[in-house]
Amino acid sequence: MAELLRAVGLEAGYGDRRVLHGVSFRLYAGELCALLGSNGCGKSTLLRALCGLLPYRGSCLLEGEELRNLTQRQQTQRIAYLTQRGGVSLSLSALDVVLMGYNPVLGLLERPSRAQVEHAKHMLEEIAGPGVAGRDFAALSEGQKQMVLFARTLLRDTRLLLLDEPDSALDFPNRRRMLSLLRQRAQQRGEGVLLCSHDVNLALRYAQRLLLLKEGRLLCGVRVDAVPPAELAEALSQLYGPVEVLRHGGYFIMTGDERD
Repeated sequence: MAELLRAVGLEAGYGDRRVLHGVSFRLYAGELCALLGSNGCGKSTLLRALCGLLPYRGSCLLEGEELRNLTQRQQTQRIAYLTQRGGVSLSLSALDVVLMGYNPVLGLLERPSRAQVEHAKHMLEEIAGPGVAGRDFAALSEGQKQMVLFARTLLRDTRLLLLDEPDSALDFPNRRRMLSLLRQRAQQRGEGVLLCSHDVNLALRYAQRLLLLKEGRLLCGVRVDAVPPAELAEALSQLYGPVEVLRHGGYFIMTGDERD
């Protein structure tokens, strides 16, 4: 697989408080990579640095170009970012929220074309279901809002998708559908996907690789399909304490170590 993103010695934080300490990793085209770690370990900070919302030290290359050398518009044209809370507080229709995904490629005061509107409607119906387009976004359930924002994230063919706990408000079927669609898009379109998650078992099922972050430092990267269960359990125990990893139906499942 071709290298899409490379971070070397990445450091970032807020004011005088440094959160990330020398984080280095690579992300490849066609890969879904899950970033795992406890609350406050720096996962969201890492995504914010990667999409240009936080200044960073070190190097971060997107297809060979240093991110800090790209304009904000160039970054948003190549990177789609879904935050935990979505950042939409206005009273807008769900369709209008999805159409916001075209802002990075439209000119000043330019409106989406008819073809773009139709594509947005189709994407919204596919992701959030029929009948959602005309509804007030503010009146939707938290899960429905999350699916609308997910549709906005997938609207354009960006090279890199960064998603911060995108499944946090979703029920189990929609969580599985979201992860399945992300993996499918990555493989079919050659996109790179990096997502934060607290659901280790969904990450084990759908991600090709895990990045384990603890107290702002990257402990390791693990290729899920290339290591035995015992090695996965050893890596994950650095974050979660004693655990067991079992294989069931062709997938790995993490459980607590009953000997503990």
